[in-house]
Amino acid sequence: MSKTSMLAATSLALLAAGCAAPQQKSGLAVPETLKPGATESLAIVAPAKGVQIYECRSSKHPAGSYEWAFVAPEADLMDANGKKIGRHYAGPVWESADGSKVQGAVQARADAPAANAIPWLLLAAKSVGPEGSFSKVTRIQRLNTSGGIAPKTGCSQAAVGTAARVSYSADYYFFSAR
Repeated sequence: MSKTSMLAATSLALLAAGCAAPQQKSGLAVPETLKPGATESLAIVAPAKGVQIYECRSSKHPAGSYEWAFVAPEADLMDANGKKIGRHYAGPVWESADGSKVQGAVQARADAPAANAIPWLLLAAKSVGPEGSFSKVTRIQRLNTSGGIAPKTGCSQAAVGTAARVSYSADYYFFSAR
């Protein structure tokens, strides 16, 4: 193979790899407070569908009242073709089908543009599992949320201890260090 042919083949491969890189949805207005650091790049985009779980509990404010308290998420993570690639659950933890997982801690939040949707988030992430597709993730954004907010009614003294499973969807953007 000539040097020119090799250079052309290498350039074509790099161009194809760049086109295959995950991208945020065009026109998505992400608040500045939810943007990852300049030294991080988008690694994986995973749409999710599942539930946000709430429990009816006694509230201290005001005394004698009751409220739905967030307990945990339960969601499947998908690839762009709808194939399950992992799951999201209490911790909060995101676990890949390859066994790698990260735990997140909320750094910033913003109200979702959609009414009746859980907030958008930026989370710091640390690996808590074996090497794999999630092990190098440093930040996670939760964007494009739909649903998932706590019920507005139904929590009373008679309902204390009962759970509400509220359907939601979101896009999770996983970032890693460059």
